[in-house]
Amino acid sequence: MKPRVSLQDSTLRHGNFSLRIHPVRSEDAGLYEAQVKYKTEVHSCHVELGVITVTISPPNPVIGNELLLMTCNSSHRASLVETCWFHDKHPGPTSRTFCSLSRTLSILHPAMSDAGSWHCQLQYSDKEIISAAFNLQILGFDGPPNPVVYAAAGSAAD
Repeated sequence: MKPRVSLQDSTLRHGNFSLRIHPVRSEDAGLYEAQVKYKTEVHSCHVELGVITVTISPPNPVIGNELLLMTCNSSHRASLVETCWFHDKHPGPTSRTFCSLSRTLSILHPAMSDAGSWHCQLQYSDKEIISAAFNLQILGFDGPPNPVVYAAAGSAAD
């Protein structure tokens, strides 16, 4: 896993034996064991690393009006009960939220209004809830639906 793994040498003397993995990959999921030996004593701890991934097809940035598929996967072992997608560009009561049994959200004709931060939330049969965020980029034009723009003579037109 080198060079993605490091120990913070400066914190070892204070009892912090944390392992840092950056960036985390899907294959890093699993059980990790740490052992610390001090004189004749051996201490160990186990930590399970779960990984959640958000993938999109076609890859980011997405060209407007092409079929977009966003998929959320996790290494969690329990049965998936529900997947919800939240679009943060529309907070509050007008928030766009999509929930289903499928891990994949399909957007038939993505528009500039679909760009921005999305969150997927996976709920499992053991009551575990796991979420991840993803920044969706859309290539396209964000202008008026009518391609005719009028401007007064002598003024600026955008």
